[in-house]
Amino acid sequence: MQQPTVVIQAAPAVGPDSTTLICPSCRAQIRTRVDHNSTTKTHIIAILLFVFCCWPCVCVPYCMDSCKNADHYCPNCNAFIGTHTH
Repeated sequence: MQQPTVVIQAAPAVGPDSTTLICPSCRAQIRTRVDHNSTTKTHIIAILLFVFCCWPCVCVPYCMDSCKNADHYCPNCNAFIGTHTH
């Protein structure tokens, strides 16, 4: 009796910007939709700016995408593709 073959597909590597790839969910060739979300790191940077008397700059980490994670989604089926952490 022959054993069934199991294929495990790794999550695609995504970067900080939109990426062209094949969606693992709907199998369409897509350009990912990117949502930038604040993380604990974003909040810590803001707190440190406040503590070190740079309170006018506290909002800067929330305005910069480089201080946030980039979550990639398929624009066709809205499936989550992956996250790029900064």
